[in-house]
Amino acid sequence: MVSGYSGGDKENPTYEQVSTGRTGHMEAVQIEYDPSQVNYKDLLEVFWTSHNPIQKGGQGADTGSQYEAAILYHNDEQKVLAEESKASLRVGEARREKNAKRSANKALEDQKIYDKPIATKIMPFKNFYPAEDYHQDYYGKNPEARYCQIVINPKVEKIRKLFHDKLK
Repeated sequence: MVSGYSGGDKENPTYEQVSTGRTGHMEAVQIEYDPSQVNYKDLLEVFWTSHNPIQKGGQGADTGSQYEAAILYHNDEQKVLAEESKASLRVGEARREKNAKRSANKALEDQKIYDKPIATKIMPFKNFYPAEDYHQDYYGKNPEARYCQIVINPKVEKIRKLFHDKLK
């Protein structure tokens, strides 16, 4: 996994440039994976679980277009799978009505119901520029940093709990 910037027109942008929100780039991670070890659907499931898909204009306290959540697909198969996974999150009353026929607790455990539209974008991959060295493996290098403790640790623990059977 490589931290970097994606989507804008500026070649080889720096963190300082991207953080202005004027380059068209988003902060991103590029994930190289072995399909014989993990499939794309599983990666999508982890992605949807690890962020707030209804928050517009960033994630958490990190606001601005450079922090918006997106899936950048590389081919038609990834696009279809990403769109299907997004559609499975469902928004609004139609999903609630369907779930009303089942026990309320079971419905809440099994289904993600959002009362706002999904803001996460699904876009074609355009480019990727690795971030500066100090951004690479930031969590591994800085586990005691306030950002890691407040933002990253809860996400890591959630993923470990929900996907323990798929982790190595």
